[in-house]
Amino acid sequence: MIHETIKKRLKIEINKAYYIAKRYNVQSTFAFLYHNGELPIDKLGKFVRVSDHLLKIDEHHYFINFTFTNQEDAFKAAQNLLLYLDRYFNHQDSCIALDTFDITKSPTIVLNRLVQILTETKKNSYTRIEDENILNELF
Repeated sequence: MIHETIKKRLKIEINKAYYIAKRYNVQSTFAFLYHNGELPIDKLGKFVRVSDHLLKIDEHHYFINFTFTNQEDAFKAAQNLLLYLDRYFNHQDSCIALDTFDITKSPTIVLNRLVQILTETKKNSYTRIEDENILNELF
């Protein structure tokens, strides 16, 4: 799903967040956004904080690093992001996967988990924001 060049950039972003966490003792929360439609990265950037980092994966998927944000606050930020997208595009087909911040997880594991969470989230039309708990329900 993810091109090798993009994977390298994602790994750099994740490792940078790990470095900041170790050095300054602050958390981040990683997310994958799915949006069914054209969404330029500069438009998406208007719906998140300036401190958050965005990376376009493909025409429908975006990686978000909610910097300086624990998972609970990232969930609230994700709710706000979906609200902005819903209002702007006048439809509700976006969803977001969040993963717990854990510096012991390799970037590859983080990316795989986000893809799994997003895949399961897209199957469930009731909830549009999920975290790793949706993976526990599978087993």
